Amino acid sequence: MPVSPGMAEDLAAAISVLYEQAELALIEKVTTALAEGIDSPLWAQLKLAAVGNLQAAILEIIAALQADASGAIGQAVAEAYDRGQQAAILELGAVATGPALAAAEALPSAPAVDRLAAALVQETGATHLRILRSGLDIYRQVIAESASAPLLGVETRRQGAERALARFAEKGVTGFVDKSGRAWNLTSYVEMASRSALGRAAVEAHTDRLAAAGIDLVIVSDAPEECPRCKLWEGKVLRRDGESGAGRVEVEHATEDDRMISVSVAGSLPEARAAGLMHPNCRHSVSIYLPGVTKGPGPKEQRSRATYEQSQQQRYFERQVRRWKREAAGAMDDKRKATANAKVRAYQGRIRELVADTGLPRKPHREQLTSAR
Repeated sequence: MPVSPGMAEDLAAAISVLYEQAELALIEKVTTALAEGIDSPLWAQLKLAAVGNLQAAILEIIAALQADASGAIGQAVAEAYDRGQQAAILELGAVATGPALAAAEALPSAPAVDRLAAALVQETGATHLRILRSGLDIYRQVIAESASAPLLGVETRRQGAERALARFAEKGVTGFVDKSGRAWNLTSYVEMASRSALGRAAVEAHTDRLAAAGIDLVIVSDAPEECPRCKLWEGKVLRRDGESGAGRVEVEHATEDDRMISVSVAGSLPEARAAGLMHPNCRHSVSIYLPGVTKGPGPKEQRSRATYEQSQQQRYFERQVRRWKREAAGAMDDKRKATANAKVRAYQGRIRELVADTGLPRKPHREQLTSAR
């Protein structure tokens, strides 16, 4: 059975939803704290005096998040690794015999799972301080902006607070930058990191099993809606590990002893992955390549599904649905909440139109904000 990052996508969603809950809880805590007594002439002084109470409330959110996320990450990594192992065992069951198959089935997994889980816990844990800082920063910013608004004669204190909170709800907790320099908000960053780590766990488990069975070559699938980074590797044979670089190699036929055949190898799997293959949203898979037996993918079949660009448009619409749901959560009055909910419905309508036109599957979980703690 081929392996791909997509086989762990649902596991990543279970992790990111915890951070989505924390972000939503933060927005609601800050909004509630600021709304209380906003019409009092002493509002600004009272709010500044109560900053310690808000900090304690945010720290409670973070503590609960740490406890839940650590356990969820460990469980998700173990499951992703197991899925990768099982995919390899299913493939090997059809081709490996005797010692090779026994070695593949007996490979220990605990050290690899612990290492991968620890790395993801560390990466996501680094976001927790930013949650605290963002909550306190927006709280102080709203007090400063809304307290000065009546003096300027431009808008009421409540309107100033609503405007600042709407900006915060639109973006969420921000300030996360990946290795390529792209900026993310909290939930999107954690989802990206989790999908990357869990997809890596599944692929690593698969290749570990193949190594134990002495399988050295793999082949990349053809896939719909491929991105430019991955298209280069479609249908190519790769070394499971080892040296990079393309070339022809002489290998023994998979089923005929002492018969050597020439195979064109496009590089190594680590090289292809470093170039972008099997990124978190990648639809490609890799599977065992048996010299002289495995045939490459035929001509790409005609599909009614969308282009890569249209699949990314769907992702954009999903982000907008979540954005306006956050704004509804941070609204201080019914009118703003109704406006935000109308935006939610409008973007959901655009998603319905897109999936109807292209055949792309709708993913309702990517449009959801779960209830706050």
